[in-house]
Amino acid sequence: MIYLDNSATTHPFSGVLDTFRQTSERYFANPSSIHPLGGEAERLLEASRERVSSILGGQEGRVIFTSGGTESNNLAIKGTAFMHMSRGKHLITTRVEHPSVLETFESLESFGFEITYVDVDEYGHVAPADVHASIREDTILVSIMSVNNEIGSIQPLKEIGDILRSYPKIYFHVDHVQGQGKIDLSLQEAGVDLCSVSGHKIHGLKGTGVLYKKDNVRLFPLNHGGGQEQGIRAGTENLPGIVAFTKALRMIDEEKLRKKSELMELHDHLYDSLEELNGVVVNSPKHGAFHIINFSMPGYKPEAIIHALAKREVYISTKSACSSKEPDRSAVLEACRAKEEIATSALRISLSYETTKEELDTFLEILKEVRDSLVQISEV
Repeated sequence: MIYLDNSATTHPFSGVLDTFRQTSERYFANPSSIHPLGGEAERLLEASRERVSSILGGQEGRVIFTSGGTESNNLAIKGTAFMHMSRGKHLITTRVEHPSVLETFESLESFGFEITYVDVDEYGHVAPADVHASIREDTILVSIMSVNNEIGSIQPLKEIGDILRSYPKIYFHVDHVQGQGKIDLSLQEAGVDLCSVSGHKIHGLKGTGVLYKKDNVRLFPLNHGGGQEQGIRAGTENLPGIVAFTKALRMIDEEKLRKKSELMELHDHLYDSLEELNGVVVNSPKHGAFHIINFSMPGYKPEAIIHALAKREVYISTKSACSSKEPDRSAVLEACRAKEEIATSALRISLSYETTKEELDTFLEILKEVRDSLVQISEV
């Protein structure tokens, strides 16, 4: 099996699975219970919180444990909007954000919020000057992802953060789900107020994640109840998942330190090889995130390519599930002003630190065979 769909989810580290099981067995008590077992669980919870905050570099804030990137993004955006709507109802984002961000903003429009969707260039990059030009007196939030989940473009977060330092009442949220463990991001240097991270994208477990929050940031809770997670996210904490997430965060940073240059070489090898293939158009920027490469094969249905590869136990992905009634268009590529034939035939390869050159070379050979066989079928 050759698995090249790591931006969708990753295979959990064995150490993460062991940590989850051991924590489930030993620290099963509710951290809110006042008896000694509860106190022991609470101490482990807070130790994990401090460890995660330290790894993320959040010197001026703490983390809220969530169920993953979608909840973290919703909490950051809706929590800001509803808490601060009395002083402004204008929000800024880009047209290439993850659906958990875009659809959250769209939902807020029904509550009277105004959203500015900043345009991007052909490779999905937003210009800091365009963000600056979009700021109004009633702006309360700017939300921009670190790494695009479809094409791997890296946004100029520090430059945007430098602009926002002149607007202390505007919160800066970053969806860092695809960037954690892959690119360097200093929350302090970029002036990030809120940052979303997901566990299953870093070889952790599904249903785990965090929202980093600066101490001065006030959010409206989406869940009310027992007052857990600083009163912002009520509900009994998933302690085994939290400890496993903490383990995954530490392990992915260790992998990055040891294997980053190797993965960059694999990215460049794959990128150059795809550019040389007949019938292939590479959509990702050459110097984007080194684990994502998006390409199109005009004239072929993406789902046909994916199913043909899967029969050979090679797994990549596309933007979404196929539809028999309408073409599968990539909203990200459309925002990059790609031609329709490019936007409707896009495929995504996403690597991990476990990917090997042999796997990529095998994938390239199989892709050629699939391309030729599908052409032959179409000509029959």
